[in-house]
Amino acid sequence: MQTHFTDTQLEDPQLREADSILRKCVHCGFCTATCPTYVMTGDERDSPRGRIWMMRELLESPDSVSSDTGYHLDRCLGCLACTTTCPSGVDYHHLIEIGRERMDKIVSRPAGDRMMRWLLARVIPYAGRFRVMMQLGRIGKLFSPLLPASMRAALAKLPSRVPALDRVGGKTMHFKPRTSSTRRVILLAGCAQRALDPGINASTIRVLNKLGVEVTVRQEAACCGALAHHIGESKAAHQTVRAALLAWREELERGDVDAIIANASGCGTMVKDYAHMVGDDPELGAIARQVSGLARDITEVIADLPLESIIDKAPEGRGTITYHSACSLQHGQKIHDLPIRLLREAGFEVRQPLEPHLCCGSAGVYNILQPEMADGLRQRKLDNIARAGAPMVAAGNIGCIQQLDGDIPVRHTIQYIDWASGGPPPVQG
Repeated sequence: MQTHFTDTQLEDPQLREADSILRKCVHCGFCTATCPTYVMTGDERDSPRGRIWMMRELLESPDSVSSDTGYHLDRCLGCLACTTTCPSGVDYHHLIEIGRERMDKIVSRPAGDRMMRWLLARVIPYAGRFRVMMQLGRIGKLFSPLLPASMRAALAKLPSRVPALDRVGGKTMHFKPRTSSTRRVILLAGCAQRALDPGINASTIRVLNKLGVEVTVRQEAACCGALAHHIGESKAAHQTVRAALLAWREELERGDVDAIIANASGCGTMVKDYAHMVGDDPELGAIARQVSGLARDITEVIADLPLESIIDKAPEGRGTITYHSACSLQHGQKIHDLPIRLLREAGFEVRQPLEPHLCCGSAGVYNILQPEMADGLRQRKLDNIARAGAPMVAAGNIGCIQQLDGDIPVRHTIQYIDWASGGPPPVQG
């Protein structure tokens, strides 16, 4: 793509980065076939190619941009399916972040939208607050018809059952295997996940301990910062990232950490990007680069360990699972086949749904901010899962799990592996 930035504009490091990204786009349109919003609407402005054109205009000539550009940028899920498809290596991930940040500075959002984003960034990343909100949400649903549309959408996404708050992450903890440790890892306990499903961290720790891995969880690293970062709450995101990096630096100074693990793939994608996000920061740059280099999804770590040594043999197999490939895992981290392989090693027959590349519509808090599009994608994904015909679904991200869990139960991949190695069944009853 030809760009026309002035020399003065290119003195801005962010615009220089955007210029480099834009110039790689050759307008081939391969991205349109895999873009969920374009598949749903057929509107070029809801495709990566269309958004790239709009972002070039936004960045080159900000005075000519209207709120319509922001509308279509906001409708992007950030699923990164386009980056998997793109033959030219366009870094759409960082381009859309630049575009949204610049858009927020040019066109003010409606007051209700600003308030909702502010609220989400200060509730969901804090497990205790989020759990209280879920409890209060039961009362709020009684008054739902009287509330603004954005509040109704948020209440509709709250689960009907509120589990006990996950103790993992509530304080700094060390989980040592019964046998001598061969490795030590740091686990990001997460924020929303601790309020939504404490079983995921429990399964993660059990499996790693059985494999001889010591697990450390730091209380200060309560959230990866992705939620606030992706909805424009930059200050809140930076504070969260800083707290995690400083806590992990203390652990890394001991020199015996093999990996920093995320068992929510959205978090893993974020942590792997810390080097880009704050790599130039005088205080945090060095530790951010080190952390990004050590960041791994839970399946990446297990794949390097003798999983077969802890699996309980099941001569007739453990049944059939449909594997839902979370966007942040398959597109954000380029990990797709590995979880399927591990599930098969654990004794499951694994099926994949049609259109496995398409997002389920969760995308952090996209399903709250863009409920109509998110609900359409959710139904499309559920229909494809039903056609696969398996009685259970595995996924690697808490957002997908909450978005899709229903008539066919959806649980984390690690919970099925835990079950196959003697842990509790992920689906009760």
